Amino acid sequence: MNFTSTIKLVIKNLMARKGRSILTILGIVIGVAGVIIIIALGAGAQSLILGQVTKLGSNLLYVEAGKSSDNGPPVPGLVITSLIESDVEALHNPGQVPHAVAVNASVQGSATVTWENQSVDTSFMGTDYEYPSGVNFTMQAGQFFTQAQDQGAANVVVLGSTLSDELFSASGVNPIGQVIKVKSSVESQAGGVPLRVIGVISPRGSSFFQNQDEMLFMPLAIGSTQILGIHYLQGISIKVDSADNIAQTITDITRVLKQQHHIQNDIDVDFTVRNQADAIKILSTITNALSLFLTAMAAISLSVGGIGILNIMMVTVGERTREIGLRKAVGATNAAIRNQFLFEASLLTSLGGVIGIIIGILVSYLASLILHHLGYDWAFVVSIVSIVLAVGVSILTGIIFGLYPAFKAAKLDPIEALRYE
Repeated sequence: MNFTSTIKLVIKNLMARKGRSILTILGIVIGVAGVIIIIALGAGAQSLILGQVTKLGSNLLYVEAGKSSDNGPPVPGLVITSLIESDVEALHNPGQVPHAVAVNASVQGSATVTWENQSVDTSFMGTDYEYPSGVNFTMQAGQFFTQAQDQGAANVVVLGSTLSDELFSASGVNPIGQVIKVKSSVESQAGGVPLRVIGVISPRGSSFFQNQDEMLFMPLAIGSTQILGIHYLQGISIKVDSADNIAQTITDITRVLKQQHHIQNDIDVDFTVRNQADAIKILSTITNALSLFLTAMAAISLSVGGIGILNIMMVTVGERTREIGLRKAVGATNAAIRNQFLFEASLLTSLGGVIGIIIGILVSYLASLILHHLGYDWAFVVSIVSIVLAVGVSILTGIIFGLYPAFKAAKLDPIEALRYE
């Protein structure tokens, strides 16, 4: 029997058992769709997580108070006051840190913002005028505070787009020029600190899993002294001119701060320099491992579908024993019988693979739309590799789990097969 005749016979036999064929295909569909969906969601999650890190800008270093060890960061809740404004001035010196494009200090906290009868609980950042130089964003309205406003501790504030809408959209008032009151959630301030709105930042989304659009930004002295009531810094950001100069800049920062803090031995260092590139590598490793784990789970579901094929094909061989005996009696070879059953298993898994790919792509796209609607910067990614992998594995599953039933059918004795009832 030639190849074309074998295919026609296979299709005829599968159509004669439509219900069983559909159920067999369903197991493969679920497995293949699972592979596509999991790989797509893994890639989307990776783009989301890495986007959180890179959104603030590239080539960033961050200095935080306290020394981190191999066991982790400083103890949570421990207040460390080792960073002060003179450290920022020293890092500003191009002779000391030549590759620093921008250096800005910051403090952060939670606060309640009020305007007339509107009140919003949110987060704030006290920073300096160089913040826009180190971070990627544009202004929707107005401007960021100037060097004079920063150094003069002017009572001005810049709002995130969402916070601006929450306070002013209902009334239709232009936020620029309005005076809001900001009260720290941890300090008791009667009525809060009055600040005049001078700008609104364009929508930015989340970075480091904090929604930047819900924050407000004010001069460092206002945020630290008047809102938080502290006289130290929580962190210093440094933007480096090139990724090639990050290692040298870390060395320069460490040397300068050790001099500032009169530190002789590395064991006494009271600060930590964090490299964003290292954070990206760590997160990439984690997300890749997670994707591999989830893909393995999907592969298990494909294996379950393969076992289903094995079971169905074994039952089919038993039901068609007389048919096999008749074919052998009229001259069908063992190879022809074997190929027929292998084709049946391969056709079922291939068809299930194609349907699974279509369903997997549609579900992945729908999931990305829903997550975008929920405000996540989620990328719809369906790689060619995942499709080829899904198709290849589904066909391979059909061959592997179809081999034993095919060989069993081929080895049947025609006389015994014809006697089978």
